[in-house]
Parts: sequence; structure tokens; C-alpha cells
Amino acid sequence: MPDRLADLPDDARCWVFAAERPLNEDEQHAVLDHLDRFFDGWRSHGRPVEGAAAMHEGRFLVVGGLRDDAGISGCGIDAVVREIEAAAGALGTGWLTPLLVFWRDADGTIQHGPRGTFRRLVRQGAVTAGTPVFDLSLTTLGELRRHGLERPAGRSWHARVFRIPEATASR
Repeated sequence: MPDRLADLPDDARCWVFAAERPLNEDEQHAVLDHLDRFFDGWRSHGRPVEGAAAMHEGRFLVVGGLRDDAGISGCGIDAVVREIEAAAGALGTGWLTPLLVFWRDADGTIQHGPRGTFRRLVRQGAVTAGTPVFDLSLTTLGELRRHGLERPAGRSWHARVFRIPEATASR
């Protein structure tokens, strides 16, 4: 699937959404096509916003937006979020709260759960510094490009928040 975000600069805002379930290729295209139509008229305080979106792993939607003269207003953000929700609703699905933690298990399957569950997995040794995690807290495309959406837990905020020991970095 093409990276529709490639034309936006590093300082463009970004938002990451996690689908309730994996989306097949047709569903991913439907979401992106829906958003492309919205981006043609996306405005913030009457000024055009340049927008783009891309899917990652069939599970994560990354939306980027840039307004040339200022930030995107709350109303402009609300408008894109409504469209993102509408795109998922048309497929009979929705988006999960970004307060959940997303990681790959030992089989490489994307998992998600509340922080308490993730913390328990860290204590049990099922999650280590080498466990791939997904960072939905990114706020600019530059951060996404520099750090990636997916990276080892030991190189993400997860290590600090969940006190993941460095000694278990290999997986």
C-alpha cells in the first residue's frame, strides 16, 4: 500500500488510530479512499489543511495534517476524527482507545490490552526490552519517521513507564 504521507513534511501533525480488528486490504483501501475525499476539503478556521493517511500492518491508521500558516484548530481536528470514525463505522468496526498498550507477542501477532495487563506481562518476563511495541503517542510525522511506529520496548516510553529491565533486551 503506498505511503500517502510521504509528501507531508516532518513538522506535520500526526495522529495514530488502532482498529478494533485487523482490516483486510479492501477495508484499508476503503478507509483511505474515504479520508482522501475528506482531505480534498479539510479546513481549519476556513484555511485549507493538507492531509494524508496511511495504514500500518492493517491495524494502525496514521493521519497527517499540515496548515501552512498555523496549527490545526480543535474544530479542524474534530472534523477529521469524525471522518475517521465514519470510515470505520461504514465497515462495521471502530477504533480502540489510545490508552491501551499495543505489542507483538512471541508469535509476532499484534496484541493489545490495558496497562495493568502489560505491566503483568513485564513482571512475568513475557514482555522484554526486545518486545516490539507500537507508539500511538506520536504527534508529528518527523517523530514517526525518526523513531517508527513500531520499535523495541526498550527504546520506547514503555521501558520507563513499565520499568522494563535492560538485561532482557534480547528476544
